Amino acid sequence: MDIKNIISLVKETRGIIMEKRGHVHPSEKGFADFVTEVDTGVQEFLKARLAERYPDIQFLGEEGEKHGIDYNKPVWVLDPIDGTTNLIYDFAMSAVSLALYDKKRGVMGVVYNPFHDELFWAERGAGAYFNGRKISVSTAKTLHESLIGIGTTPYEKDLAEENFKIFLRVYKKSLDVRRTGSAAIDLCYVACGRLDGYFERNLKPWDYGAGAVILKEAGGKITSFDGTEPDISKNCCVAASNGFIHDELLADINA
Repeated sequence: MDIKNIISLVKETRGIIMEKRGHVHPSEKGFADFVTEVDTGVQEFLKARLAERYPDIQFLGEEGEKHGIDYNKPVWVLDPIDGTTNLIYDFAMSAVSLALYDKKRGVMGVVYNPFHDELFWAERGAGAYFNGRKISVSTAKTLHESLIGIGTTPYEKDLAEENFKIFLRVYKKSLDVRRTGSAAIDLCYVACGRLDGYFERNLKPWDYGAGAVILKEAGGKITSFDGTEPDISKNCCVAASNGFIHDELLADINA
């Protein structure tokens, strides 16, 4: 399988997304959890094209059936629009996130922000790339010199008090914090050094699947809050970093 073909498919979604920019019609799946015709349009397009080319590979997408997946076999993991609330508000920090996993190991990942035409991709063992340039994580050695991305878990407001206590601890020890509203973008920003670390509770597999592959290939580290490897078949409280600050970041998250 040539990743260039997958990249080409993902970039084709730009037309679907930009045609509706500023004119999307959301419906609510749950509190602050939206779906639009853009989400469903992108997913239907990619699911159909992938099925044509790779009929034996399973498909897991945010907008659709999520049961019956055998994670010991190859599976596409797609978030058609990571950052749907951003899309609704024309806050240009949304991305198409597509990964391929086999036996729960990341094989490839592609994350594309069509608003800025920024493409991140990686294949296991072949490095990570941003718009054709090889990327690597930052060299920050301590939290004190690090810019940290945060996620607020907006669908679960009951976690707000606990989350913001962690944010305050990390903010006081770090250089500063940032919030993009897209887990896929945050993970890629750690991969290319725009961020030194990032964490968020209860991410879905399609939120972190592609970004995890890209981050690892860029030399970074991703774990759950307890330090274990994320399991692509499950939700995960994700901590990601350049590797150097990982233990310190986890210590503050779990303090």
